[in-house]
Amino acid sequence: MHTVVERELELNLVLSPERSIPVPARLTYRSDDPYAVHVMFHIGSEHPVSWTFARELLVEGVFRPCGHGDVRVWPTKVDGRSVVLMALSSPDGDALLEAPAAPVSAWLERTLRVVPPGSEAEQLGIDDGLAELLAHTPADDLYLRDPWPSDESSSDDR
Repeated sequence: MHTVVERELELNLVLSPERSIPVPARLTYRSDDPYAVHVMFHIGSEHPVSWTFARELLVEGVFRPCGHGDVRVWPTKVDGRSVVLMALSSPDGDALLEAPAAPVSAWLERTLRVVPPGSEAEQLGIDDGLAELLAHTPADDLYLRDPWPSDESSSDDR
């Protein structure tokens, strides 16, 4: 049974220091994909734009600047409001999104209760899978036996 933690909220797409437009978005976290967060932007097009990146990046970005390359996240204040800025870069273009810090933090706290930091691998069952792969099976005994008995071996048909 997997848990999904979702939150709809309005982000602002920053077009210039003076101008931004509201963008409805959905934050999604799935316990069967425990390292990632998914952000879906509904920008008035038929196909929503979806971004996936490390949950750890967003958790850290609420408190301090982090990330490099395609996704960078940092906290700041805009007109006295605490916000989290996300700079997203792709071959299709760049976007700077402003999210209200309080609802993002509250949503992240819910994801951390579902899958505490450091327990992500348990969610994936990686340890169980490895144990199963490395487990000794009766077939191993057959494989380890010499398939080519030497000529000196005793035989009943002499």
